Amino acid sequence: MRYLTAGETHGPQLTAIIEGMPSNLKINFEEINRELQRRQKGYGRGRRMQIEKDSANIVGGVRHGKSTGAPIALIVENKDWTHWTTVMNIEPIEGSDEEKRRVHRPRPGHADLNGGLKYNHKDLRNVLERSSARETAARVAVGAVAKQLLTEFGIKVAGQVIRIGEVEAQVQNLPIDELIKVTEESPVRVVDKEAEAKMIAHIDQVKKEGDSIGGIVECIVEGVPIGLGSHVQWDRKLDGRIAQAVVSINAFKGCEIGIGFEAGSIRGSQVHDEILYTPEKGYHRKTNRLGGFEGGMTNGQPIVVRGVMKPIPTLYKPLASVDIDTKEPFTAQVERSDSCAVPAASVVMEHVVAWELACALMEKFGGDSIDEVRNNINNYLEQLERY
Repeated sequence: MRYLTAGETHGPQLTAIIEGMPSNLKINFEEINRELQRRQKGYGRGRRMQIEKDSANIVGGVRHGKSTGAPIALIVENKDWTHWTTVMNIEPIEGSDEEKRRVHRPRPGHADLNGGLKYNHKDLRNVLERSSARETAARVAVGAVAKQLLTEFGIKVAGQVIRIGEVEAQVQNLPIDELIKVTEESPVRVVDKEAEAKMIAHIDQVKKEGDSIGGIVECIVEGVPIGLGSHVQWDRKLDGRIAQAVVSINAFKGCEIGIGFEAGSIRGSQVHDEILYTPEKGYHRKTNRLGGFEGGMTNGQPIVVRGVMKPIPTLYKPLASVDIDTKEPFTAQVERSDSCAVPAASVVMEHVVAWELACALMEKFGGDSIDEVRNNINNYLEQLERY
């Protein structure tokens, strides 16, 4: 499977096309929109979330509530487009007013300057419009469809925030259904209520100071069969593909799986998961320090992935930069932004991980219809039982 997205943050819409989804998958439209609304929530979001009420329209590849096997086309409208119809018009526009709105002062931490240099744009809006995190709305819509494919086979995806700035939440190993329920009720998507209050106060203080703040989010996936991914080539290792997908999220700067970087400071006996066998459970692990992966393949344990999000670089206390016209220093201009988008980033990460797992599932089991995929999975699970 694969997908492409198109569209700009202040353009009329975001568009996504999914190819390779099997036919006869029941598509729950309300669930797709619920996932989009989850992305818009979270303490610390800016005014844009008061404008946009995201929902997806499916305009291809689905008929009478089921996928047809053809490419699925999704559209997410930008409600804010009405205020940007002149600035973002596809037709040529001339005039001094529009020249004044040209962006020629790059913001530190954004794609502005690199993109302007690479694509030879003298109006940096051509860069910032596409590099905006608004694009993740399309990725969440895509991931929501992928989640529905995973759900067909008993695979559940959850996410939580484990750190915002200086405040870290205490780890609490809840059953995945309870984790989903509790985090959904939290404005910062944490289980630890004491940490929740501290995080909210921390975000308020940072916003008051005109600054921004990042954090660490975690995605947990249960019900994944053994053997997704492969050890035979570097680009078939599923943990590597998930790590790439996580770091591709706007403002994400790192990824770890299982205990991650902690493994570099402790002994092997404290890292590797001992193998057990019982007739009821088959082969399984005593612990899950490696986060559900060995040799680039899933081992049947829950997948545990963490991503680190840097503070959003658009600050109300702007940093120094250089005007590309005059080459003179200035303090970077402000575009509307969030003081903290870590809770929303947790939702985005759920969906990029879900997509990679759905791709790996289809690569392993194949099939043009959901029934064919199900038969292939059942045959494989019977093979594992006999091993």
